[in-house]
Amino acid sequence: MNSVTLYVLLVVFIATLVRSAFGFGEALVAVPLLALRISVAVAAPLAVLLSITIAAVIVVQDRQEVHFRSAFWLVLATLPGIPLGLWLLKAADERVVEAILAGVIISFSAFSLVARTPYLGSDDRRWLIAFGFAAGVLGGAYGMNGPPLVIYGALRRWTPPRLRATLQAYFLPASLVGLAGYLSIGLLGRPVMINFLICLPAALVAIPLGRAINRRIQSRGFLVYIHAGLILIGLTLLGRALRGWGV
Repeated sequence: MNSVTLYVLLVVFIATLVRSAFGFGEALVAVPLLALRISVAVAAPLAVLLSITIAAVIVVQDRQEVHFRSAFWLVLATLPGIPLGLWLLKAADERVVEAILAGVIISFSAFSLVARTPYLGSDDRRWLIAFGFAAGVLGGAYGMNGPPLVIYGALRRWTPPRLRATLQAYFLPASLVGLAGYLSIGLLGRPVMINFLICLPAALVAIPLGRAINRRIQSRGFLVYIHAGLILIGLTLLGRALRGWGV
């Protein structure tokens, strides 16, 4: 086993552990780190295959924790948001959009860390559609569906197991759509499948470890981790925008 293979295995293990423990966040780990040693054309579809695997295992294993009604409406509302996200990616100044988005995410999460997170007492369909649509826009523009979904879960004050499982019920169909896209443009070739089969055992070990971590985190502590992760995403977007301006 060469050094590149060991590196890919380590990155996949860590990314899967993060995703299994918190329900999201592996995008910050997997693709950027994998792209340092393998091509993005391999890293991106590999990450999608792993996302489908993680989501499928968690949904089957913890289906009693999944809020299926919420997941259904979030997925449904995501679909019309994706074309708008793609349009923004082409038509709008990417730096401005990223800076505004970063400001909203960082402000909300920073406020939630120092004050009591606002509470949505019911699963109002209007909020589900709004957050699902926002997830579609972000997914279409930047491949980052997660932040609006996590914010919604935090506002609903879902328990760590419920948030983790419901997010996977969302990511499973969303990732399948992404996989179909890669398949249609011929990016699911031999290198991707070989890397996926090599990494699959590492992912299958990391999933139950992440589940054990998730079950040990208290709800308030979990919210702290969630908002810290959102701030990290916001800072990543802000850094990209600033680099685009040459700052």
